[in-house]
Amino acid sequence: MTHKQGVRSVREQAACYARGAGAYLAPHAQRAACAARDGMRQGFSQARQNLPEGMDAAAVRAAERARVAAIRTREIAGPRIEAAMAAAGPASHEAAERSTAALAALRGQVTPQEIQQVLHRRRCAARRRRRLRRLGVAGVVVGVTVVAWRLWQNQSSPDWLMEPTPPTDIDAADSPRDPDVLGEDSAPRP
Repeated sequence: MTHKQGVRSVREQAACYARGAGAYLAPHAQRAACAARDGMRQGFSQARQNLPEGMDAAAVRAAERARVAAIRTREIAGPRIEAAMAAAGPASHEAAERSTAALAALRGQVTPQEIQQVLHRRRCAARRRRRLRRLGVAGVVVGVTVVAWRLWQNQSSPDWLMEPTPPTDIDAADSPRDPDVLGEDSAPRP
């Protein structure tokens, strides 16, 4: 018989003895539990009878107040606890990521140069995002300024407010003989 077979047979014998003991002790344990319950009930009933008159009612009121206080506390603290757990979620994820990265660095799987490269890339990306955001805000400000200026220009000089210029009549006899004005060719006359 090998060592493994001996261990297996001992294990099987122990399991068999445990089942037999459970079958033998189960009815005795049930009777003992029932007797203990009955004894507790009798003890509680005797204790209640020996209490002063108002003590039982005061205990019932205290239990009700404690129940109401527990409900109110759960209603007030429940949302706050949930909000705190939701706020802690990203921090816990970041802590897990950092610890994983630290372990990788300690094991030598990541060199300090690679860590510096990653940090440099992250800083550059953050700088690009800031510049792009600033450029977008500046573009919006310039656009709003141009629109406001155009509206102000149209309000201060609308077309309906301007008076038309009076027409000027040019008499042919009064006007000098200028070929450019009359539309004739510019050749000299004989």
